[in-house]
Amino acid sequence: MTTFGLIRHGITEWNDYGKAQGISDIPLNNIGIKQAQELANRLSKEEEWDVIISSDLSRAIETAQIISDNLKLTNCMMDERIREINCGEIEGTTEEERIQKWGTSWRELDLGMEKFEDVAMRGIEFLEEAVITYKDKRVLIVSHGAFIGLTLKRLLPEKFTSTYIDNTSITILQNIENKWECSLYNCTKHLNRS
Repeated sequence: MTTFGLIRHGITEWNDYGKAQGISDIPLNNIGIKQAQELANRLSKEEEWDVIISSDLSRAIETAQIISDNLKLTNCMMDERIREINCGEIEGTTEEERIQKWGTSWRELDLGMEKFEDVAMRGIEFLEEAVITYKDKRVLIVSHGAFIGLTLKRLLPEKFTSTYIDNTSITILQNIENKWECSLYNCTKHLNRS
């Protein structure tokens, strides 16, 4: 059995402002750093992990590095295949700005966004390769909300209808004899809700 912990990066300034980030390289803000530290503390107490792989965008790398340092994982690898959806012309805009610029039907326009199906397929291909590469290991994957959500929806369509994923949430997937199971979804119990 190979186990994957899918983690969305900590929050950024653009998350706070409701801006589409896509492949824009936006760092964590102070809250995002704290979220990553809280998740790292949780992981160090609850589970042992063998490997950590991060998207090549700084908000994911920062999150992964905080976790890696806390878990004393010696090598944090990066893979551009697990980066966020390319949002094309909408990157850096809020919903209100998109409506102002392109109207309420902006989603129907060709604004250079990567197709959802393409994002899901690169997620599936990455996971299928990782099952072989890291057979019987426990692998943390630090990525992005749309990437994780779209991949899960494609991987287990009967289980996932929404693609929303919280910042620094963890979702646990197992591959058992080439069958996928999800034992934990979008869990943020480590975040201080006070």
